[in-house]
Amino acid sequence: MANVPLKRGMLIRHQNHVYEVTDYEERHTGKQKPTVHVMLRDVRDGRPVDRTLNDLLPVEPVDSGYRRLQYLYTRDRDLVLMDAETFEEIEFPVSRLGNQASFLVEGAEYRGRFIDNVLASLEVPDIVPLRVQVTAPAEHSVGTASNITKEAVLENGLEIRVPLFIKTGDVIRVDTRSKSYAGKERA
Repeated sequence: MANVPLKRGMLIRHQNHVYEVTDYEERHTGKQKPTVHVMLRDVRDGRPVDRTLNDLLPVEPVDSGYRRLQYLYTRDRDLVLMDAETFEEIEFPVSRLGNQASFLVEGAEYRGRFIDNVLASLEVPDIVPLRVQVTAPAEHSVGTASNITKEAVLENGLEIRVPLFIKTGDVIRVDTRSKSYAGKERA
């Protein structure tokens, strides 16, 4: 197992935790032998971890797979999802999604990553279409002459700044990473 090549995105097991390899680099310090530093992300809580390759040996890869899941509703502090193939209901803690939970749309399908047949993560797209519920009149706009924006409240309750030409009822594209306007959805 020690000869398994390290790749970004691969899952490995270390000290009974599953980590995703986010990056790695060889570091040289003086006349010492170079060391390979591996940046990891704990799959359970997203916490970043930095280890040397020697600490991780032998590298134990973990098999994972993806399934399509439909978001049904939220119960207490859990999302209730349905496996699109088996129709089995699966609960997933809202806290594991962080700020991206507000971008889920009931009835929409998402990719779920399963590790050891347990749902480990849910992928929220980087850009999602959302309808503008309410937008401020142009008099409430702010910005410089070339970049004037106004407030808008979206169907998920998120408040963002949008260009002046956006009106109530429009469907816009929103970047889930920065919670910002990313363009108008084409009709």
